[in-house]
Amino acid sequence: MKRGTKEWIIRAIILMIGLAIAHLGVTLFLLSDMGADPFNVFVQGLYHRISVFTSSGVLTHGRTHMAISLFIIIVLLLVDRSYIKIGTVLCMVCGGPIIDFFTWILGLVLSENTAIAIRILMLILGCVILAYGMTIVIKSDAGTGPNDLVAVVISDKTNKKFSIIRLLVDGAFAIVGFMLGGTLGIGTIVCVLLVGPVAGFFLPKNERIIEGFVKKHI
Repeated sequence: MKRGTKEWIIRAIILMIGLAIAHLGVTLFLLSDMGADPFNVFVQGLYHRISVFTSSGVLTHGRTHMAISLFIIIVLLLVDRSYIKIGTVLCMVCGGPIIDFFTWILGLVLSENTAIAIRILMLILGCVILAYGMTIVIKSDAGTGPNDLVAVVISDKTNKKFSIIRLLVDGAFAIVGFMLGGTLGIGTIVCVLLVGPVAGFFLPKNERIIEGFVKKHI
């Protein structure tokens, strides 16, 4: 069924709420300073390998991240373009500024001298918040970020549980990234083990809530 403008606006707003929640989790994860998330370990490893063949300053971590994201989008356009929606662009464009905002806010109360116990709590809480926010983004059905779409598409096409597929995809990103020269940390391992199962728990619950809310307001 074709969606009206009002429904698209509602779903886009829900997506942005989920994106803000997810990136609050990402910020807590990053500020714990205990390792990068699996996808960025992969980006870091690929950047490390490719940078030796490019001129100094031409390739950066950010540009590598963007290139991989664009590659994923191109592949999905060929495989099943229905997954590429306005939310995919919103996730790419708004993710960085949201993280910068939360980093500024949390930076007022957190510092490099934060106790290790607090940092471990930040790491675990960050992964849980990230997973919860990610399920809102996915179930907004307005699109999601390219790296998250990898697990979503594989789960849909194979009819396997998202929690298991997400764990396997994160594990693959982390292992391949490490083999290419990326840096693994305890935070990377915690992220691999936590995000998939937590997201799998919240996905059906948020789907019911979001679909009920959308039907009520269109």
